[in-house]
Amino acid sequence: MHMTSLISNALKYSPEGTTVDVSLAVHKMMIELRASDHGIGIPAQDVPNLFQPFHRGANINAIPGTGLGLSIAKNVVKLHGGDITVESVVGKGTTFVVKLPLEQAQPALA
Repeated sequence: MHMTSLISNALKYSPEGTTVDVSLAVHKMMIELRASDHGIGIPAQDVPNLFQPFHRGANINAIPGTGLGLSIAKNVVKLHGGDITVESVVGKGTTFVVKLPLEQAQPALA
């Protein structure tokens, strides 16, 4: 999974000295990974296109990036049968939630 993009973005778009929280939980047959920051947030008008290749938020100013990380992350998560969502408030921060199914181990063939 391309979790490094989510964590890297959380660090890149947060003011120095703020925290980035990453958590992992197991819920029945699914794992849930959260990456939360207290950074600049994502404008509501950008959220619908956030996972499109080369799309970058209107408020990023001179922060470098290609606009590919979230698109790749979404595709990788989907290939694993999962989903990725985002909650964000401008000036308050952003939380990405990745949910992936846990596959039961198949019995070994004798």
